[in-house]
Amino acid sequence: MATRTVPTSWINGRARVGAGPGFTLMNPATDRPISAMLLGEAADVDDAVASARIGQRDWGAAPPAERSAVLRTLARLLESRSGDLVDDEVAHSGRSVRLAAEFDIPGSIDHVDFYAGVARDLDGKASAEYSPDHTSSIRREPVGVIGSIAPWNYPLQMAMWKVMPALAAGCAVVLKPSELTPLTTLLLAELATEAGLPDGVLNVVVGTGAEVGAALAGHTDIDMVTFTGSTDVGRLVMSQAARHGRRVQLELGGKAPFVVFDDADLDAAVNGAVAGSLINAGQDCTAATRAIVAESLYDDFVAGVGEVMSRVSVGDPTDPSTDMGSLSSHPHRKKVAAMVDRAVAAGARLVTGGTAPDGPGCFYAPTLLADVTEDSEIYRDEVFGPVLTVSSFVDDDDAIRRANDTRYGLAASAWTRDVFRAQRASREIAAGCVWINDHIPIVNEMPHGGYKASGFGKDMSTYALDEYLTVKHVMSDITGVARKDWQRIVFADGAQRDGTVPDRATSAEGSPAEDAVTS
Repeated sequence: MATRTVPTSWINGRARVGAGPGFTLMNPATDRPISAMLLGEAADVDDAVASARIGQRDWGAAPPAERSAVLRTLARLLESRSGDLVDDEVAHSGRSVRLAAEFDIPGSIDHVDFYAGVARDLDGKASAEYSPDHTSSIRREPVGVIGSIAPWNYPLQMAMWKVMPALAAGCAVVLKPSELTPLTTLLLAELATEAGLPDGVLNVVVGTGAEVGAALAGHTDIDMVTFTGSTDVGRLVMSQAARHGRRVQLELGGKAPFVVFDDADLDAAVNGAVAGSLINAGQDCTAATRAIVAESLYDDFVAGVGEVMSRVSVGDPTDPSTDMGSLSSHPHRKKVAAMVDRAVAAGARLVTGGTAPDGPGCFYAPTLLADVTEDSEIYRDEVFGPVLTVSSFVDDDDAIRRANDTRYGLAASAWTRDVFRAQRASREIAAGCVWINDHIPIVNEMPHGGYKASGFGKDMSTYALDEYLTVKHVMSDITGVARKDWQRIVFADGAQRDGTVPDRATSAEGSPAEDAVTS
């Protein structure tokens, strides 16, 4: 892809250049520049929030069918530009073209279609007389202006998870994508305006977390902040939003256990472990990272995973035959490599990988580490790279204990042919998603979100829509009487008005008629 200059903000329905420092967007697979840009800064955030505040008034008041129609049109426009979206996603993230073309872009478009339907289904508790003297009803109203911060690992898809339920609910959004991967998000905003989304309802400001992210999370005129990223940064975002008492939704880190019981289909578990740990070069917070395997299957599992991993094709992400592309940046690859090196130095057995190939790009070999101890850094901390660790367990109790022995709780999987083991794992593993005999697939109809240090609140599904709606109870008197029976707990006998209007013609205080006679 040729180098080009791109705008770095979309504010009030128009592209504009940021007011901040210069930045060169790089292709992490080639180390070649893609575009030059001027990043946004706090002043751009102020403009975007002011635009969103104005735009949200009419959008929030629009009938659900009108919002739905705009989202349906947006989905079709995204389909018409899917080739451009794939090219940009591969170029600025280094992901394989198969991942972008068969998962990221189709899944993102389906996400828009899903919320086009959900926008017309704002259900609530039935209107009824829960009190004998009143009818109660529920209104579900948009939260208002949402500040959204999306990560670099799935640039378009993560932006969709934040933006689409908010738009369907009638909110306006100011979105900060990563400065490493902004291209598809900027195109999304442009196409949303073309689809008929009113100016100001979707704004994008590209900039650093320290500048734009902090300005957005702590903005006084934001009604809610939603963030996807690391747990440490998520806590910082939450503290910034808390200063103004703002609502927060967080999808944070993970350290997903991959539990293989002794009755599991070994071939299925081996294939699942490799696919689940290497998707997007392991830069996935739900990726399989900790294989916890029954002792009787341990050696065969390690040998099988090592053999399949060694055959994974790593290289040019634009080549359809490539299985795995590059990591996101050189600093990130350095961090992954350092964690692997420390693990080996501490006694982990390197089965395959553990190397960065020579040449340009941020590539790192698929890596399997066996005999990893529970107290090691590589077992406990998020690597966010193509690295799978393996340890063994003694019995089912030990397997569940090890699966839960983490501060995270985003996703997990259990591999077994025994329905009772599967049910126990789904009940007792503390994670927002537990897969049985698979690891990683998602569907827009089902929620995504974590336990513990993996955050709270949901992306995807109708549960995500709830994050962006407030619930209002409307209670209407149906008796028409002036004296309410419940008021006796406040008024003494006789203190209430009886509902009659004094006849001023006979009032002791006089009346207009009396005044006329006496005058």
